Amino acid sequence: MSRTNYNDLLEAGVHFGHLKRKWNPNMAPYIFMEKNGIHIIDLNKTLVKLDEAAEALKQIAKSGKKVLFVATKKQAKDIVANTVQNINMPYVTERWPGGMLTNFATIRKAIKKMSLIDKMATDGTFDVIAKREKLLITREREKLEKTLGSIADLTRLPAALFIVDIHKEHIAVAEAKRLGIPTFGIVDTNSNPNLIDYAIPANDDATKSVQLILNVITSAMQEGLSERKVDKEKETEEKEGSEIELKAAKLLAEAEEEGRKPKRVSAEGAPKRARKA
Repeated sequence: MSRTNYNDLLEAGVHFGHLKRKWNPNMAPYIFMEKNGIHIIDLNKTLVKLDEAAEALKQIAKSGKKVLFVATKKQAKDIVANTVQNINMPYVTERWPGGMLTNFATIRKAIKKMSLIDKMATDGTFDVIAKREKLLITREREKLEKTLGSIADLTRLPAALFIVDIHKEHIAVAEAKRLGIPTFGIVDTNSNPNLIDYAIPANDDATKSVQLILNVITSAMQEGLSERKVDKEKETEEKEGSEIELKAAKLLAEAEEEGRKPKRVSAEGAPKRARKA
């Protein structure tokens, strides 16, 4: 069952590609026609690819792993930030810091530095340092927050990347490919869909188009997170039930063992007729 429909994609302008002279020949299988010098994307193929990507990302979310969303272009950055926050996934909407994946240890050090500055602000350190030094540290904290604040909870490499405009975010695509991290993305007619694992042919410039696709993707991931929660609750109940059954079986075994033991009768507790004899 499709998570959206043809008309929704049409109304959002998902089918509008780039000018013919800017096209990438590798996008030919996903182009329906050319109109007024602009390539038109085949929305039937978009539906199929979108559902494939949504299902794969749902399973990743269900497994408890993180997906990093990347969108630094003006039309998409606010949409990504607002939408992805709802499912508590990390995202990059400012400049992509080179080596973010391939040199992840250094990025983690910068994030720890943010935490250290926060600690300085609360443990009284700021009260004893010079005003100028305090200002410099605060500015550094703001700079780090702008670049890395949205990935502060990313303690390990992400399980996958979702990219809006793989042409613009080519560095992120290259780093993920080098590390073998699965890549998902919105691919317009000026990009090469073969560079990523799950390409969704669609308009990556129109805000309505980006919003619709992100809604489908995040809704699927929310389903995965909900199913994970239900599975964990069920697992906990089954574990508790098994422990109760095990305890009951143990008590029953102890009772049966006690019943098989010969009863010892003391002289005082012997029948009167036996004592008279």
